[in-house]
Amino acid sequence: MKKIRSLALVGALALVSTGCSATGGATGADQPAATGPIDVWFSNNPQELAWGEAMVEAWNTEHPDEQVTAQPLPGGSTSEEAITAAITGGTAPCLVYNISPAAVSDWVKQGGLVDLSSLEGGDDYIEKRSGDVESYAIDGSFYQLPWKSNPIVVMYNKALFVQAGIDPEDPQMQTHEAFLDGARTLVDSGVRSAIWPKPTSEFYWAWGDFYPLYLAETDGTMLVEDGKSTFDSDAGRAVAEFWATMYDEKLAPNETSTDNPMVVGTTAMQIGGPWAIPTYGDAVDVGFMPVPTSDGREAPISFADSKGVSMFTACENQDTAWEFLQFSTSEEGDGSLLELSGQMPMRTALMDTYPEYFDAHPESVYFAEQSEATRGVPSIPNSVEVWQTFRDEYSSSVIFGKESVDDFLANAAAKIDDLVAE
Repeated sequence: MKKIRSLALVGALALVSTGCSATGGATGADQPAATGPIDVWFSNNPQELAWGEAMVEAWNTEHPDEQVTAQPLPGGSTSEEAITAAITGGTAPCLVYNISPAAVSDWVKQGGLVDLSSLEGGDDYIEKRSGDVESYAIDGSFYQLPWKSNPIVVMYNKALFVQAGIDPEDPQMQTHEAFLDGARTLVDSGVRSAIWPKPTSEFYWAWGDFYPLYLAETDGTMLVEDGKSTFDSDAGRAVAEFWATMYDEKLAPNETSTDNPMVVGTTAMQIGGPWAIPTYGDAVDVGFMPVPTSDGREAPISFADSKGVSMFTACENQDTAWEFLQFSTSEEGDGSLLELSGQMPMRTALMDTYPEYFDAHPESVYFAEQSEATRGVPSIPNSVEVWQTFRDEYSSSVIFGKESVDDFLANAAAKIDDLVAE
């Protein structure tokens, strides 16, 4: 984006910020307003950091007594661990952007998050902006603002498809069997791997292989529903056996790539969301298709890979934090996020709200349309431990072949049912 455009955007956002009125916040209407400086953390994704810096500059220009200081999420093995440590140590900022919904229930139990529903206009703002997001609530309250959605699809290198004799405009790989056949054709053509999911052990990589296909296979059944695991089933078995075949036939590597394999041409496909498009740049003529299902159904449910924004109880100036949260997720703020990152704000009538953007970025239309048919992760007790348990069992069986698929499904389900019941 050209600098003059960025400056114009900051100016426009500054005008919006002057229209924000003070809210009662968590301190209550009969208490002095809890306003003043706040700290916020943003994802270290370069596009999101650019967006966050624009938000902070626009806000600070008009709020000299309520200055926002921003920094990237601290480094660590995972952002969830960094945030958990900050809650424990009482050093959490007022707001963190890019919250994984899977971690929210544990942080609520830890006493680290502010109930946004208790703030003045909290539920009204969230529901008016984001629509039907009841699944993001815990016991009827929102401890996160559902912020953005990254519908997960299969991305592929059109040039490598042409090289393998696969039509890049209509690959015909909708079923598990057709996808496997296409993967074999790609590897036979000389590409090192057909697809390269992350084979590492972090809990969230289950959202880059098994879970998207499971949601598609079940029309949106989440990993846990009504306090019980759901995946020890015919649908779960079909998805697990699909991936086990990919690894067993060496169509997908079980080691980690040291670079971006799509960019360097060592894989023909990846599973990802719109955040990945900027990483390909001019290096890859990228195509998109839905994840496969056993029967090749059209327009299957996709994993949302959504992220939220949460306010932390360590925050003293919660009124300012609530105002800044609304400012940064306003129609103008969301438009800036879309423009700078290509990620989909969780906003009703997304394409109607930003028609000029989608006219100029036809590649994003696919994701905007898909975002209307997504499911996320369940709001359950011990959520991160549940996903880590699942990932560990899945890795042992599917990626590394150390146990049967049936044993993986049964063992993981039993352990997860115990965790959810605690």
